[in-house]
Amino acid sequence: MEMSAGRSVVCGISFQERLAKCHGSQCGFCTPGMVMSIYALLRNHPEPTSEQMIAALAGNLCRCTGYRPILDACKTFCKESICCQRKANGKCCLNQEDNLFDNEEKVSTSLFSADEFQPLDPTQELIFPPELMRMAENQPKRTLVFRGERVTWISPVSLDELLDLKATYPKAPLVVGNTSVGPDMKFRGVFHPVLIAPARIPDLNVLKYTNDGLTLGAACSLSLVKDILTNAIAKFPEEKTRVFCAVLQQLRTLGGEQIRNVASFGGNIISRKSTSDLNPVLAASNCMLNLASKGQRRQIAVSDIFADGVGNNTITPEEILVSIHIPYSRRGEYVSAFRQAPRRENALPITNAGMRVLFEEGTDIIKDLSIFYGGAVSTRVCAKQTCWTLTGRHWNEQMLDEACRLVLKEIALPGSAGDENVDYKKTLMVSFFYRFFLEVSQSLKTMDPCHYPGIPVEYGSVLQDFKTRMPQSIQIYQDVDPSQSPQDPVGRPVMHQSGIKHATGEAVYIDDLPSVDGELFLAPVTSSRAHAKIVSIDTSEALKGAGVFDVITAHDVPAANEFHFSDDPEIIFAKNEVICVGQIVCAVVADSYVHAKQAAAKVKIEYEMLEPVILTIEEAIKHNSFFEPKRKLEQGNVDEAFETVDNIIEGEICIGGQKHFYMETQSMLVVPKGEDKEMDLYVSTQHPAVIQEIVAASLGVPANRIMCHVKRVGGAFGGKILRTGLLASVAAVAANKTSRAVRLILSREDDMVIMGGRHPFMAKYKVGFMNDGRITAVDAIYYINGGCTPDESVLVAEVSLLKMDNAYKIPNLRCWAYACKTNLPSNIAFRGFGFPQSGLVTETWITDVADKTGLSPEKIREINMYKKSEQTHFKQTLDPQNLIRCWNECMEKSAYYSRRTAINEFNKQNYWKKRGIAIVPMKFPFGLGTPYLSQAAALVHIYTDGSVLLTHGGIEMGQGIHTKMIQVASRELNIPMSRIHFCETSTTTVPNACASVGSAGTDVNGMAVKDACQTLLKRLQPIIEKNPTGTWNDWIREAFKQSVSLSATGYFRGYNEYMDWEKGEGHPFTYFIFGAACSEVEINCLTGDHKNLRTDIVMDIGCSINPAVDIGQIEGAFVQGVGLYTMEELKYSSEGVLYTRGPDQYKIPAVCDIPEQFSVSLLSPSQNPYAIYASKGIGEAGFFLGCSVFFALRDAVTGVRNERELKKTFALNSPLTAEQIRANCADAFTGMMANNEASSSLGHICVDDKP
Repeated sequence: MEMSAGRSVVCGISFQERLAKCHGSQCGFCTPGMVMSIYALLRNHPEPTSEQMIAALAGNLCRCTGYRPILDACKTFCKESICCQRKANGKCCLNQEDNLFDNEEKVSTSLFSADEFQPLDPTQELIFPPELMRMAENQPKRTLVFRGERVTWISPVSLDELLDLKATYPKAPLVVGNTSVGPDMKFRGVFHPVLIAPARIPDLNVLKYTNDGLTLGAACSLSLVKDILTNAIAKFPEEKTRVFCAVLQQLRTLGGEQIRNVASFGGNIISRKSTSDLNPVLAASNCMLNLASKGQRRQIAVSDIFADGVGNNTITPEEILVSIHIPYSRRGEYVSAFRQAPRRENALPITNAGMRVLFEEGTDIIKDLSIFYGGAVSTRVCAKQTCWTLTGRHWNEQMLDEACRLVLKEIALPGSAGDENVDYKKTLMVSFFYRFFLEVSQSLKTMDPCHYPGIPVEYGSVLQDFKTRMPQSIQIYQDVDPSQSPQDPVGRPVMHQSGIKHATGEAVYIDDLPSVDGELFLAPVTSSRAHAKIVSIDTSEALKGAGVFDVITAHDVPAANEFHFSDDPEIIFAKNEVICVGQIVCAVVADSYVHAKQAAAKVKIEYEMLEPVILTIEEAIKHNSFFEPKRKLEQGNVDEAFETVDNIIEGEICIGGQKHFYMETQSMLVVPKGEDKEMDLYVSTQHPAVIQEIVAASLGVPANRIMCHVKRVGGAFGGKILRTGLLASVAAVAANKTSRAVRLILSREDDMVIMGGRHPFMAKYKVGFMNDGRITAVDAIYYINGGCTPDESVLVAEVSLLKMDNAYKIPNLRCWAYACKTNLPSNIAFRGFGFPQSGLVTETWITDVADKTGLSPEKIREINMYKKSEQTHFKQTLDPQNLIRCWNECMEKSAYYSRRTAINEFNKQNYWKKRGIAIVPMKFPFGLGTPYLSQAAALVHIYTDGSVLLTHGGIEMGQGIHTKMIQVASRELNIPMSRIHFCETSTTTVPNACASVGSAGTDVNGMAVKDACQTLLKRLQPIIEKNPTGTWNDWIREAFKQSVSLSATGYFRGYNEYMDWEKGEGHPFTYFIFGAACSEVEINCLTGDHKNLRTDIVMDIGCSINPAVDIGQIEGAFVQGVGLYTMEELKYSSEGVLYTRGPDQYKIPAVCDIPEQFSVSLLSPSQNPYAIYASKGIGEAGFFLGCSVFFALRDAVTGVRNERELKKTFALNSPLTAEQIRANCADAFTGMMANNEASSSLGHICVDDKP
């Protein structure tokens, strides 16, 4: 494996090629990581199984693709069949022609051709240099010592040497994989002057089988432990390996493979973190720790290091953990481990547990019982009293009832700030014990079926955890017309123009740019208060720091520090007052990022708190804190309509915010040119023109001195517009003051704290409807949390109103929208721009009406859907023909009704697991509301060798815009794509370009590129007519000789869109995108966990310019939507401090979260006269369809509640996390929490009769 400069990865050529050709990269920022994970797997297993592939990617995140195309590339290396073969005829359930295709359609289901791939040849891979291996074997080991500025790193070679070091440096931590100490030092400010690395010591890498178990060295990696236990389980009888199985169960989901490869077994134990999944099961299983210090050896139980008090059981600072002894299990002994986390893989647990029971021989009388919990509290907890009380009892329902009450009584869980709900953790504790009870009861039956009844058949499925399997997928799109020229790329699944560069790591992002001579690094200093007066800023200690050059404040801004795009200003540096936690107060510039960060931590800011501090929508309403204007839309006579309806329901729903979590954080490099106040800005942004404008205004120079360049952006989703301009100004002010180049690359933590995200949303609604399901009146109020400055919050509120009807014709409708002004970081544009929230509200009241009428949700949707050409609530004409086509096709392709029957049958046969299904339609209006926002320009040069250089105002951020523009130019100029090059987007070539937002990039820039190419072709026409048999090169050379200009600009004026808010009417959108999605899920009623089983999407996107890119956009948006609606949860303290500020706490969807079966069909082409080549802008529309998973989960929960005869109406908020699902699957365990006392009997949850 060889890494060259920057991000470049020159290895695994075969996988790099396949990943690119399978369209497995969009923005490309995560792609080298994917390559390295799979390359490592292929080097070790040239013919991997699908399980190994899935495991290899469990630690990788992608925000763009939705993972499907990445897994498609992986499947090409798997030798076994990946097909599910679920149909009676042995065919894949997704690949039934009668189900999926209209026989008259000319469709394709392949986005790539495997014939093009280079074969994988392991003999051609780079090998580790044998000379280095010989040197490592032959040279005597010696102690290694490295000294840095502040830290000394020592690697001893013997146990005695290690013990001497530990006696000398008792506080020095032992570091093997650096997965615990490293994050503490990086993120939590923990400092260790000495680090000891013991990985090379043989005693700490021991593997020894003894008469009573297995001893493993403390430095063994978790991956090695996993392999050793897997082999031991295969080698020994099942009765001896129950402890091994339970430990292995936890190892499978502990971190990703990358973490397990370096993290040590001993480090996981010795760190004593409550979040360790191993410690509870090791403690419960009576595992022993072998400790050593200078002149002393001793052995203690794992359980002892979590016991109360101190004394002989506590590990002293001088002691080190040498090895861990895991005992064999005995006859009549059963061990289990459990965990529930915000995401099934690579996530810290909310609660975990290890449990063990030993019975008196041949009986079900408890001889010994151990119950340990973790995750829920600050350290491991042993339910000692409970275990002691239950010893001697029979393993039956009475024991279960008492155990649950005793556990809740014994283990107190104090609610801590930013913590998950305490009731949920308590519910998990007793639910885990109940699951253990079921497992052991079933095992007792297997041992002696005559004496032990086991458990009811319908309880059995809950004993199986959800597993991640290689997804099945199919993509259906329309073939190009056979008469189309083979050279014409439009309509074909062309690979992303930078796909190969993404996969090889050669694609350059901002932080890959070579350092500039004298370059400085900037670290921002942010406010720690939500609303306060700045009393003083003391920079004296920071300025003394190593390598520090200067501290930049508001006083250093030459001109504008505030920008008034509306009544409230957008601010570069806080001056006298801070209005949110994370607002930039000043910035440190130093010779390295580390020095800048260290100095930034030394800046002392004194505050005086101001009132009020407003964080939530409820507080904003209370204080009447809103941005103006408030908006209203109304049609019909709402009040009158409510008087004539059969039923009225009222409800409320809250939708949490969402972080963009683009893979490339906010990044910029500012380079002063040294004369005329010119500056080059290299910025990761969607809007170079606004960067240019804000930086020029802050420096007080004309815009023509500021040149903004964008090659590509590592993901944006709306998060890199105005606020990126403010950050660029911070860097530009520093560069201006120091006359040096300044690089600003935000850490993930700083990015999440400083930047806002999707607007949290609260809606109150009142809906009037007839008994037959017709909805005739809706009255609603929307509140969105705008944060501390306006940004685009009012616009988001407006769009949420304009798109609130989704697919439904509501004759009488009234809705208000308020943008709340709070003391959180300003919330900003995010994919979908208000529609994902308002659409969810609409679908929620649709489902409420279904509940009330007793009709199915899909029936209510069909009854109220737009049926004919009619006006929307803002009086724009809509033709819903393709909406109805999408709905009907989705119904048919998903086999909705037959699956609904199958789900009902599954739910009858399974008590603790339930399935749900939902189908949701979508109408997504396309438009930016104002003509000037959709203008675009392009510049095309033809050089005398016939090559073409193309540039336009659009930004490549993963949506394939440059690829599509080259396709457009290729068609218009009638030359191959290979002759056309795109260099960069720059304010020097295309001035005043509008932002790449609102799915409009291809539409508007495509028109501009087409215009430029047609201008050039028109100039060339006389030459071509004179020499029709000539080549492209002949014509270009002749044009040059005739002094014909070979450079042209193209222009598109924008769409004729407008909205009159006074009248409540207009034409704010140019056209509509339609779609429908059907999703099926399965939930675990004991934990609230769920699995996405299947999703079928049908989308009308007109005539696709590039089906591979468009399907990738739909899938990526859908999975991002699943994140918003089911898992991405933001948590703040009561002081406005964000807790979820990195991938540890904030979970976006991973490979384990995508549907097991995933089908996307593009509706057969429909003409869209408004956009380039009759296509449609597709970047955002698919996002909302993620809510089909939300409503499938709701359907599953409804099934649980109906079965348990829970009549009370229930409301679900977004994200619909495991905690909410568990709380709404009410049973005796949740009842114990409601009573706040463990007095509720478990009499109706028993093993021999159904509840």
